[in-house]
Amino acid sequence: MEFSIQLSADYPDKAYGGDRVYQDMLDQAVLADKLGFDAVSVTEHHLINCLMMPAPLTFATKIAAMTKRIKIMTSVVVLPLHDMRVYAGEVVVADIFCEGRLMLGVGRGAFAYEMERLGVPMEETRERFDESLNVLQALLTQEEVGWDGAYYQFEPITIMPRPVRDIQMMMAVMNPEGIYACTKRGFHIQTTPLSGNHQLLMDQVGGFTRAKEEMGEEGAHLTLTLSRVAHLARTPAERQRKLEVAHRYYSRFDNVYTGPGIVDHGMIRELPRAQSMEELGTSLLISTPQEMIDKLAPYAELGIDRVILSPNFGLEAEETLDMIQAFAEEVMPHFTNRAAGVAAQ
Repeated sequence: MEFSIQLSADYPDKAYGGDRVYQDMLDQAVLADKLGFDAVSVTEHHLINCLMMPAPLTFATKIAAMTKRIKIMTSVVVLPLHDMRVYAGEVVVADIFCEGRLMLGVGRGAFAYEMERLGVPMEETRERFDESLNVLQALLTQEEVGWDGAYYQFEPITIMPRPVRDIQMMMAVMNPEGIYACTKRGFHIQTTPLSGNHQLLMDQVGGFTRAKEEMGEEGAHLTLTLSRVAHLARTPAERQRKLEVAHRYYSRFDNVYTGPGIVDHGMIRELPRAQSMEELGTSLLISTPQEMIDKLAPYAELGIDRVILSPNFGLEAEETLDMIQAFAEEVMPHFTNRAAGVAAQ
């Protein structure tokens, strides 16, 4: 089982500066590359200070320029926000600059605040995503593509430059039957069991493995990636402190994910949460290295290929770098069978 670091930006104070936020993320990517992590991942979000990354392909090319071999995943880009006739070319150029290390993770968008302010009502995101994905795949694989759909109508065009290789694509999906269907279509899968719901996780893995078994050799290369918020804590006091920071982070995250979307000048307002801090603690991977090994072991036994660790939820930058180093040295070797600093093949 391999590991990725989610380079998600948290920007609770404008005075900190966007340049420093992204430099912190680059520092994490460079360190993860040196320590033998399989991948880093970047998301796409606009108009808000949580998960702040309005230009994931641009950032991917910067990461590629500063690293040697680590994979770079978009986790995820929001297709309904883009015009596929333009975006397909941007993907090709990013793949060229990333020298084949780009994995394009795609999704429909989850935050109504940003989607609707950018002109995409949430009730349309599924249909827009489905058509956008079909258009994107056609433009990346065919020449002289014309379209007559609900959201795209255009005469035949050919995206230039042409792709120099097949671009790997990963689908963000949680529903087990959706996972099955997307795997059958040839996509890598990224999912999450939400608040540590084990039965949901079992069903998600089941949908993926069932599809791969039916596909045989055709699906042998496909991977299942699981995303979890995670950090290391040596003592109960340290764990409690980090849990309190995570609870404040989720008071903002929930506001735009499932809540009313109250945002003041780009800053997401902290709102009271129904979930207690103790309940949150049971769903996050904030623990000692040995406890982390014990919690990750069932994922390896289920056959999950990669775990995305999300350590950026408001802690100091140095603490997150320390966590990445310690995880690589004390936890990762138990699952990769190699020492920290040895690259995945």
